[in-house]
Amino acid sequence: MSNTSDMPTDGTAIVKLDPWLEPFQGSIKHRFSQYAKLKEQIVNSEGGYEKFSRGYEERGFVVDPRGGVTYREWAPGAVGARLIGDFNNWSHSANPMTRDEYGVWSCYVPPLADGSCAIPHDSMVKVSFTKPDGTTVDRLPPWIKRVTQDLSVSPVYDARFWNPPKSEQYTFKHPRPKPIGGSDSTGGLKIYEAHVGISTPDPKVGTYVEFRDNVLPRIAELGYNCIQMMAIMEHAYYASFGYQVTSFFAISSRYGTPEELKSLIDRAHELGLTVLLDVVHSHASKNAEDGLNYFDGTDHCYFHEGARGRHELWDSRLFNYGNHEVMRFLLSNLRFYMDEYMFDGFRFDGVTSMMYKHHGMGVGFSGGYHEYFGDDVDLEAVNYLMLANDMLHELYPNVISIAEDVSGMPALCRSVYEGGVGFDYRLSMAIPDMWIKLLKEKTDDQWEIGNIAHVLTNRRHAEKSIAYAESHDQALVGDKTLAFWLMDAEMYTNMSDLSPLTPIIDRGIALHKMIRFVCHTLGGEGYLNFEGNEFGHPEWMDFPREGNGSSFQHARRQFNLIDDPMLRYRYLYEFDKVMNNLETQYKWLSAPQAYVSLKNETDKMLVFERAGLLFIFNFHPSESFVDYRVGVETPGKYKIILNSDEKRFGGHDRVDMKGEYFTTDFPWNDRKNFLQVYIPARVVLVLSPA
Repeated sequence: MSNTSDMPTDGTAIVKLDPWLEPFQGSIKHRFSQYAKLKEQIVNSEGGYEKFSRGYEERGFVVDPRGGVTYREWAPGAVGARLIGDFNNWSHSANPMTRDEYGVWSCYVPPLADGSCAIPHDSMVKVSFTKPDGTTVDRLPPWIKRVTQDLSVSPVYDARFWNPPKSEQYTFKHPRPKPIGGSDSTGGLKIYEAHVGISTPDPKVGTYVEFRDNVLPRIAELGYNCIQMMAIMEHAYYASFGYQVTSFFAISSRYGTPEELKSLIDRAHELGLTVLLDVVHSHASKNAEDGLNYFDGTDHCYFHEGARGRHELWDSRLFNYGNHEVMRFLLSNLRFYMDEYMFDGFRFDGVTSMMYKHHGMGVGFSGGYHEYFGDDVDLEAVNYLMLANDMLHELYPNVISIAEDVSGMPALCRSVYEGGVGFDYRLSMAIPDMWIKLLKEKTDDQWEIGNIAHVLTNRRHAEKSIAYAESHDQALVGDKTLAFWLMDAEMYTNMSDLSPLTPIIDRGIALHKMIRFVCHTLGGEGYLNFEGNEFGHPEWMDFPREGNGSSFQHARRQFNLIDDPMLRYRYLYEFDKVMNNLETQYKWLSAPQAYVSLKNETDKMLVFERAGLLFIFNFHPSESFVDYRVGVETPGKYKIILNSDEKRFGGHDRVDMKGEYFTTDFPWNDRKNFLQVYIPARVVLVLSPA
C-alpha cells in the first residue's frame, strides 16, 4: 500500500489492508494519535528527529575545536555532581557541575595552555553524584563511547575518554551497499547471524580484526548479502550473548577498539555486505556500578520505578519509554550506530517483551486480535517503536529494521504512516520450533507435509517475514542444533569420507540440506542462518562460565572443519553456497509467495512454484519415484538447476543433471500443465524453464 492522497491520515489505513482490524479501529486511532503527539512534541521542542536524535553530539563528552571538553548528563534525582577522572587526579572539587531546570548537569574542562585537550585520550573518567540524603555515588557516564575491563582487578567496567588523534581515527572508504531487493541487487535479504567473539576455531575470544580478515570473505563466498552482528553493545557478562547491556554507546572492548570495528564494517561494505546491529532496547542490565541502574541514585532515572521497571524472567531493568529524555537516549543510540559506525539497520531484540505489559511471560498467543489491542499492550513502548522506525526510515530511506516478535502483532511490518509499527521484517519464530518438535517427537514417516507447508506459509499478508531453520537460540546449550538432532550419535566418529557412509549420517546430510532449503524458498521474504549452522557445526554454544570451568570448548566456531577435504561438513557448506547464490540469480525471496500445488502425505512430496521456478521436495525416508507427475503453470521445456543429490553436496548422483523435461498440456494439481521427473528419496530438485 503506497502513501497516496486518498489514504486515511489517522492511522487506520491498515484497516483497508486487513478488514479484520475493523473492530479495533478505535484502538488503532488512539495508538496513532499518541505517536503523532509525541512526534509533534519532538518537532516543537527539539526541532524534529534530525536534531533530537543527535543527542550524542551534545550529551556526554563533547570536544570543541579548541580542545575544550563540555560534559553534560541528565540526572534529575541528584542534588550535586562532579566530573572526576585520571585527568584531575579523581578530585571531587576540581570540576563541579551545574544543573539546569530539566535536571541536566554540565561542566566545561578548558584546553591546556598548549591547546591540547585536558582529558587525555583513553584515560579513565566517572561522574560523581550527591544524593538527597547527602551520600555520594560514582557512576559510568551513560553516553560514554568506550569502556574496558581489567579482569585481574575487577569485572566492573572502567569508562574511557575516547578521543584518538585524527591520524588514528578510522576513515570509511566504501559507500553503503546497494539496497537489498532491487533489480540490480544481490537478491532478497540473506542474513548471516554472527558473534565476533566465537568466530574463531581457537579456544579464546575472537577479535574484530580476525572477523574482518577471516570470516567476512567466507560470508561473501557463501552468497549472503547481510550480516547481523550480535553482542556488540557492551555487556558485562560474556555468557549473556550480549543481551544484558551495560553501556549502550560503547561497543564491546573484548573484541578490540572502535576503530577496528569501523574497519570491519567498511570491509563488509566493500564486499557488498549490508551490516545490521542486534540492538537491545527491550531492557538493560541491572548492574549499578557500571550500568544505568540507579544512575542518579534513584530507582527511576531511565527506568520505570518499582515492579513495572523490572523484568522478572530476565532479571533486568525496563525502560520508561514515555519519558522524553529516555526517548532522546534511545533514538540517539540508533542514530549513533548508523552515523558513527555506518551500520545499515537493526534487528530489534525482545520486541514482544516491549509491546506487552506481561512481556509475553506465561502467555500463549492464540492469534485473536483482542490480544493485540487490549489493556495488555504497553502503548508507550509501541509508540517508542513507531517513533524509532519512523525516524530511521525518514533519515535513512534504505535502512532495514527487523522485529523479534513471537506474538504476531498485526501491522508490525507496515509503515507508521499507515498505522503500523513500522518494521520492515519480522522473524518467523514458529519455524525453528516446528523443526525441533519434528526431530524430537516424530519419526520420518510421521512428518505431516501439510503442516510443514502451513507453518512455512502462515504469515501475514503484505508483511515481510524472515524464515530460518535455526538461529542462535537453537544453538545454545540446553538445546541442540538441527545437525545435532539429526546426527549427534555419530558426528564425532563418522563425518570423515575415510569412514563408511552410515544411514544416520546419510539421513542427516540429506535432511539438513532439505530443511534449510525449504525454509529459504517457501518460508518468507528473507532468510537467516546462524554462523556455523551452514555446515552443520558439531557442537552447541556454551560460553565460559563457572559451571563449565570457564571453558572455551563450546564458545567457538570450528571453521577448520570445512577446510578439511576429508570431512563431510564441506558438503553442507557447498550446498549453502549454491543455495544462496542461486537466490541471488533468480531472486525468489523478492518474488510473491509461492503457489503450493502438492502436499502428499503418503508420498511425503511437497511441490510449489515461486519466481518462475519449480521446487520438488521428496521427504520420504525410503521411496524414490520414477516419472513422478507434478503440476506446473508455465508450459515448455525445463532443466534442473539444483539437485541436492549431487556428489558435491554429499549425495549419490542418482539424477541426470543433463536431462530435459517437457510439459504436457493437461491440468494437474490445479496447474495448467504437468511434467514427470525421477525424484529419489530425501532429495530436492529445482527446475527452471530452459
